[in-house]
Amino acid sequence: MDERSRRFRDRRDAGRQLAKKLDAYKNGDPAVVLGLPRGGVPVAFEVARALGAPLDVFLVRKLGVPTNPELAMGAVASGGVAVLDPGLVRALGVDMGTLREILGRELAEIERRELLYRGDRTPIPLAGRTVVLVDDGLATGSSMRAAIAGLRKHEPARVVVAVPVGAPDTCEALRSEADDVVCTITPDAFVAVGLWYDDFTQTDDDEVRALLRKAAARRPSESSRPTSPAAVGESAVGSLRQLGDALRPLDGGLHDHDALLDLVGDASLVLLGEASHGTHEFYSARMEITQRLVTEKGFSAIAIEGDWPDAYRVNRYVLLTSGDEGAVEALADFRRFPSWMWRNTAVVSLVEWLRQHNSAIADERRRVGFYGLDLYSLHRSIQMVIEYLERLSPEAAQRARERYACFEYFGDDPQRYGYYANLDPEASCEPEVVAQLVDLQATSAELLAKGGILEADEHFYAEQNARLAMNAEAYYRAVFRGRDGSWNLRDSHMVETLEALRAHLEKTRGGPAKIVVWAHNSHVGDARATEMGKQGEHTVGQLVRERHGSDAVLVGFTTYKGTVSAASTWGGPVERKRVRPALAGSVEALFHDAWGQRFFLPLRGVQMRELSPSLLQRAIGVIYVPETERWSHYFFSRALEQFDAVYHFDDTRAVEPLERESLWDTVELPETYPFAV
Repeated sequence: MDERSRRFRDRRDAGRQLAKKLDAYKNGDPAVVLGLPRGGVPVAFEVARALGAPLDVFLVRKLGVPTNPELAMGAVASGGVAVLDPGLVRALGVDMGTLREILGRELAEIERRELLYRGDRTPIPLAGRTVVLVDDGLATGSSMRAAIAGLRKHEPARVVVAVPVGAPDTCEALRSEADDVVCTITPDAFVAVGLWYDDFTQTDDDEVRALLRKAAARRPSESSRPTSPAAVGESAVGSLRQLGDALRPLDGGLHDHDALLDLVGDASLVLLGEASHGTHEFYSARMEITQRLVTEKGFSAIAIEGDWPDAYRVNRYVLLTSGDEGAVEALADFRRFPSWMWRNTAVVSLVEWLRQHNSAIADERRRVGFYGLDLYSLHRSIQMVIEYLERLSPEAAQRARERYACFEYFGDDPQRYGYYANLDPEASCEPEVVAQLVDLQATSAELLAKGGILEADEHFYAEQNARLAMNAEAYYRAVFRGRDGSWNLRDSHMVETLEALRAHLEKTRGGPAKIVVWAHNSHVGDARATEMGKQGEHTVGQLVRERHGSDAVLVGFTTYKGTVSAASTWGGPVERKRVRPALAGSVEALFHDAWGQRFFLPLRGVQMRELSPSLLQRAIGVIYVPETERWSHYFFSRALEQFDAVYHFDDTRAVEPLERESLWDTVELPETYPFAV
């Protein structure tokens, strides 16, 4: 038969013919069919109908060359996974700043379209299922490769690529990346996808939305998560109200945190979360809890989701070993965005209290320190290692300079380094940073034997900076390979730092070390109880629980509405933004409807059917975008397994930055939002 006679009438006809090649996926548990918008959705609709399978979309955006947007240098998929053609990127001299701008623009478009196409429908769960990825054709395959890479984060059992027509080489090449590839026709004279359709009229957004609505109506049970907003209704609220004996209202009195301290008992690790990086009540409550853990339970250190060298300046201040004249000056090294996360009035109060507390303790081994767990300070940590070695040994300092000189070519932006190290593995500085850490570690035992606590602390500080440089190098390379790899490296580094700090304090203080951690709920909670875990991500809370069991207590914090200090874009100015009332079907809305106000709720060992299934949970980081709230700030979790206890503050206010800008002084008004909630 002449290849030209095998053309398809249109995309719906192509889908029906493709479905005949997929009969094997009718058996057993039904597959999930994902169409790549926009042209892949009409094809996928027919495939889903023939297989009796649910239909959803998986978005991929082409990364066009700046001078010729039609020429793809790669693609990016839902979830932020990007696939690049390194040879083309190098040949065209596309710099990292340009690539970052293009990536940001296309990711924003993916987010916009997800909201547009799905409306209030939630994505179909993919973990453990066969997923059929459908497009209207394959040319270079860059979009499909990005889709496969992004989809793998959801841990499907199998990934099947299915298209009506494809270039023979591309269909064959994808067999090494997908579990199965089905191309109805693979003409030798392929040229372009559109040549194999009589009608290749562009699919518009309205058609995509209509087909998704039709498919959802056909299989309503597949179009939502196990627990839909409607399922969390009056009966659930009523059941929760019966648990009033477990709940502890917060009235601002001396006994607000008695129940938590009872839960902590003799535990040596308490992880305190937050649902945003800019809510006053979260900072204030964590300070009150920390003060009681220090004074009543003997906790010896606070470890924050902040950079090691920046926090160590504060540590010197609270341990009475610095020349800073106050907490504001001691916090001056927190210059990196988002500075308000630690340069705010609540943290100033905490730091001054710590110094005052330590001033009354003569034995320096009993004083309480302040440390950072994060790894963003690559260049500052390098500088701190060299400065330490210059005081100790000029020869050792010179060796460190020579090793760290590897980064000089890439300037002061570590993301620039990660970008080029991914394009050219020979540009990696990994051997140098590993060698420097090993070099420092070799001298630590000698210093601990010869010096006092101050000398041991300073060496540990330098060694941690070297460890940070090593882990940050790996982190910035991983950033360009997808979120899950870089996220896991970051949380693993925080736990590694926490364990090293604990061991150091026990050696130098001569006794058990108890540490309280301040970090976001998304780090403090156990990932195994969230959709993050299904995507292959782990968290500080999960790793600590796995290592220490009940010796660790994980505490979450939630809010229903209020204001928050946050930016609108990465690197943007801090604003005082109004937080919308939580979405129906969320744990925050459930708490609001059942009890409201402020309360503490212990979860460990509690039988609470309403919190057992997956519910929406809000997470606001340093950016808050209310216009895309569902997709930008909510994820599914089982709070009963995620935390050991939860604090809920129904109506909260923004934490006050030390450097207030005009946008912060004027809070957003509810009527300025484009949607009512």
